[in-house]
Amino acid sequence: MPVATRGAVKGVDPSIVVATGAQVLLSNTYHLHLQPGEKIIHKLGGLHAFNNWPGPILTDSGGFQIFSLSKLRTITEEGVEFSDPKNGNRIFISPEISMRIQLALGSDIIMAFDDLTGLSDGARQRTKEAVERTHRWLGRSLAEFNKLTKNTEPGKRPLLFGIVQGGLDKKLRAMSLGFVQDLPVDGVAIGGLSVGESRSEMHRMLNFLAPLYDPARPRYLMGVGDPADMHHAIERGIDMFDCVLPTRNARHGSVWITGDKRLNLVSAVFKEDKRPIDPECDCATCRTGYSRAFLRHLYKTENPLAGSLASVHNLRYLARICEEYR
Repeated sequence: MPVATRGAVKGVDPSIVVATGAQVLLSNTYHLHLQPGEKIIHKLGGLHAFNNWPGPILTDSGGFQIFSLSKLRTITEEGVEFSDPKNGNRIFISPEISMRIQLALGSDIIMAFDDLTGLSDGARQRTKEAVERTHRWLGRSLAEFNKLTKNTEPGKRPLLFGIVQGGLDKKLRAMSLGFVQDLPVDGVAIGGLSVGESRSEMHRMLNFLAPLYDPARPRYLMGVGDPADMHHAIERGIDMFDCVLPTRNARHGSVWITGDKRLNLVSAVFKEDKRPIDPECDCATCRTGYSRAFLRHLYKTENPLAGSLASVHNLRYLARICEEYR
């Protein structure tokens, strides 16, 4: 799922994102709540009308900001108070408020509000506390979601996913997964990975969880988008991914080619290279024939077209991995 944090994938037209094979777009509750606000988006017809995205949209609950804005927030049992890094304004989000925001945005897949910890010594010390709070917040998220959608027409109710936490603690992970799967949620998300652990640590946890999943519900690995990790995860039962990596890397000249190799298009070795990024790729950038030399020139002259063209390639590369597994 390409990441459109504030409603749009950076530098790529939504119709082109669709052409890469992306089926679902991910946007962020916290950031859209700040700007332009869910009331405005709802008034304008919801996210789909607002950003012209024809497919499903998944919204993160705002829980990730508990981790990413750890120096700017205060956690209580009721919810989390954030300090807007731009102006210092106080923003409060609870499980109930997160559900209201996401439904007002018109999301198709809604994430429960969770308490996400990192892997620093201080964060590790509160892993058990965060798991237990995530479970209590899931119960509140589910109750508010059911209350707000009880009169929704059949077939038009959005989906609600619960989030599994537990860091690198297998006992906590198994307990959390069991808790989430015992509730009437539509999908199961694995959170709290790709937050600083090593690749081997992530893979060991995915190996551990693989036989424990409910086969009837989709599994979503949050925040992971490196090809090597996707291969490993798909082969262990994961169905859905999101990550800023393909577009963030592209804006800095890093692209994947066949075999999961990486090229740095800014490198001088491509100064006279007539080949497309990957001769075996069917993305619009490669099929059009933009050369590595031309792309390097765009980067060196700071033309944002470079990042856009490379983003199309990287998004298509990850979409093809999923297509090949299907």
